[in-house]
Amino acid sequence: QVQLVESGGGLVQTGGSLRLSCAASGRTVGSCVMGWFRQAPGKEREFVAAISWAGDSTYYADSVKGRFTISRDNAKNTASLQMNSLKPEDTAVYYCAANYGWILLSPKDYNYWGQGTQVTVSS
Repeated sequence: QVQLVESGGGLVQTGGSLRLSCAASGRTVGSCVMGWFRQAPGKEREFVAAISWAGDSTYYADSVKGRFTISRDNAKNTASLQMNSLKPEDTAVYYCAANYGWILLSPKDYNYWGQGTQVTVSS
């Protein structure tokens, strides 16, 4: 079993930055792929970024590539999402997710989820 808790959301102006953190607990969390997803009101949950268990492979949605950076610290059982050059369309609830195996892009492929943290970007 893996438990995930996100933090770091908030309100920021267009062009600003936020850093989301995900604290993970569980016996084998260091073996998990960690991902970030987001869900805006009235929209489906969508993939944002993911990182392999070793941290040597990352993948980003085209909409955030070059602006967001995912990282992890297995010694601290944390994953982070640094978000720069934020846009109003980045406004959503952001979720941390974990799963064993390969980096996958569908929410259906992730078994463990945090409760979400709100990110609001004002124009």
